[in-house]
Amino acid sequence: MAQSRNHSAPSLPGLSLEEPVQVASQDRISVLLPLPLSGPYDYRITDNITLTPGDFVQVPLGRREAVGVVWGPGTGEVPDSKLRAIIGPLEAPPIPQSALKFIEWVAQYTVHPLGAVLKMVMSVPAALEPPKPQIAYEINRSDKSIRLTPARRRVLAVAEQSPPLPARDLAREAGGGVSVVKGLAEAGALNKIEISPAALTALPDGARAGPDLSPAQTEAAADLITKTAEQIFSVTLLDGVPGSGKTEVYFEAIAEALKNDKQALVLLPEIALSAQWLNRFRDRFGGAPAEWHSELTPATRRNTWREIAEGKTRVVVGARSALFLPFPDLGVIVVDEEHDGAFKQDDGVTYNARDMAVVRAQLNDIPVILASATPSLETVVNVRRGRYDCHQLADRHGNAVLPNMSLVDMRAAKLPRTRWLSDDLIKAVNEAQAQGEQSLLFLNRRGYAPLTLCRTCGHRWQCPRCTAWLVEHRHGQRLQCHHCDFSITRPKECPECHTEDSTAACGPGVERLAEEVEATFPDFRFAVASSDTLQGPRAAAELVRKIEDRELDLIIGTQVMAKGYHFPMLTMVGVIDADLGLAGGDLRAAERTYQLLYQVAGRAGREDRPGRVLLQTYNPEHPVMTALISGSRDQFLDAEIEARESSGMPPYGRLVALIVSGRDAHAVEQVATDLGRSAPRHESVAVLGPAPAVFALLRGRHRRRLLLKAYKGVNVQKVVAHWLEQVQIPQKIRVQVDVDPYSFL
Repeated sequence: MAQSRNHSAPSLPGLSLEEPVQVASQDRISVLLPLPLSGPYDYRITDNITLTPGDFVQVPLGRREAVGVVWGPGTGEVPDSKLRAIIGPLEAPPIPQSALKFIEWVAQYTVHPLGAVLKMVMSVPAALEPPKPQIAYEINRSDKSIRLTPARRRVLAVAEQSPPLPARDLAREAGGGVSVVKGLAEAGALNKIEISPAALTALPDGARAGPDLSPAQTEAAADLITKTAEQIFSVTLLDGVPGSGKTEVYFEAIAEALKNDKQALVLLPEIALSAQWLNRFRDRFGGAPAEWHSELTPATRRNTWREIAEGKTRVVVGARSALFLPFPDLGVIVVDEEHDGAFKQDDGVTYNARDMAVVRAQLNDIPVILASATPSLETVVNVRRGRYDCHQLADRHGNAVLPNMSLVDMRAAKLPRTRWLSDDLIKAVNEAQAQGEQSLLFLNRRGYAPLTLCRTCGHRWQCPRCTAWLVEHRHGQRLQCHHCDFSITRPKECPECHTEDSTAACGPGVERLAEEVEATFPDFRFAVASSDTLQGPRAAAELVRKIEDRELDLIIGTQVMAKGYHFPMLTMVGVIDADLGLAGGDLRAAERTYQLLYQVAGRAGREDRPGRVLLQTYNPEHPVMTALISGSRDQFLDAEIEARESSGMPPYGRLVALIVSGRDAHAVEQVATDLGRSAPRHESVAVLGPAPAVFALLRGRHRRRLLLKAYKGVNVQKVVAHWLEQVQIPQKIRVQVDVDPYSFL
């Protein structure tokens, strides 16, 4: 049922959403460079060039040249005698005004330099150069009397039915060689033409008919279509159980944007692993969206950035960085799995893409859709306060029902130290196999074992660059750090006592679990699915194909298998260590664990066959476990909200972390101490620390943390900026500001 709300962005004290200043004078302008600078530099304009904010220009910078963005009129702070002239404008689409406001807003909110945020927008410098046209071949329909071999006939048959294609693509479709294509062109049977790279991809068609929707889906889709058509800012949560068809609902909003010649952006937490989502999109719209993630080739990134800036690309699906692409006609934003921690950027400019998506939607005056089966506590509170709309999809689509969930008390199971599969779980997996169904064993721990030690003296192998144990990866015969990728060959002897062959693996990872699966289910076909084995979209797509084609009986997976996948024959999910995420005292530990376990449970029984979920736990009385088994999500959320509110923690209070880091431990300690001494002292603000970070050494840098806690109405950005001004920070020391920290590592 929809909840009608008054829409507004999250309250962010002291930050302006005013229009950027226009260039009023044509003899002096300010240019912002993609460098960690707090503001733009003044330059002189020559040759009667007309420039407006957002234009890209080449300028001198010291002894080199740089590319920046016109930000507004000159400040007048530099004397005319010292003012340097711009070199000239670039032939590139300007950054839209709404994106300029977004850059300024993000910089103010995150307390990071304006130029550092601009650098995220200008992430592909090569895209500012005019793209080179691509050579393609099309059929020549005039009569040409040429000798036709079978290979030539196949090429001409493909060319007859296809849009213009490059020689390599045309040859591949015809099952021949490039020389055949070029020979036909020389003979006059094919015409050689120049095309834009975007012309090679079939554009998504918003007019194509979508699938039949349930009444609840239809109601939600109608609301989102109206909001997208009206182009007025709103935030809507699609709160639906796994398998309820949230994707099909927000596809209707994307279709409406396409009908109105608007662009659409979909943010996914794991874009490189979203093969099924891409297939569903192609089936719905008859064309592929542009992808934006770290696995793209440089050429694809360059072409994609340029086509988006020119408005030729209509739909983009991407990771969090896609939010900073220069869309000129953005019409709707979707944040799928909005609760996911992968939307938080912890390096460089720290931001949460979910929250910044809401801001960008407000600046563009367009709707934003948040979708999740386990919404974040912040989003739930915004719905309850009336700031966000909400549509609830309480039932799975079609005849599917939610899986039956039960606990396995591992205290009673009393397994040997080298076993992790309980008898109940083994029985359930065998029963699924007997029915011709598939199972998923979930363990959110990569590698073979999280800790390796010496049996003789107890020595533990630790990363020399991080405060972290080395994780054994037995397939590669290496010990590896998952934080900096440092690795060594699996040692033959202990460096402390020099005993040979004394290493002992402690605890299970997915590789070790795979050994037990192989011994327990010798006839099963299984695969391990983790970020180590699914390196990129192609590997993920191949795994999806194997599961869908029933080439696998069982999958051993980490959290990459918990998000969005739909496998009709997967009916059994076993969670090996349901307590894993509850340790450490993190603010969001219970919330995250509930979300992860509920999401992975949602992979079971998504069509006609009923699903079953077994959670192995040593703490069956924990509120997370009781909430999962009873299905009382709202009761669990109420308890979490009450605890946050009583302690003044987000979303009822503000947090800002300062992380001091450097290679010189003494210098780091000195700066952290100075920050502690100059910390703001006010009744509405408290500062904790300095204290060693959980990872006191990370990638070779020593780290100390300070945490500012404030009442909700405090302008923490202003407080932190004033605080940092009181302390001299040496160049070799970095102080990273993390407004609204998501983790405390």
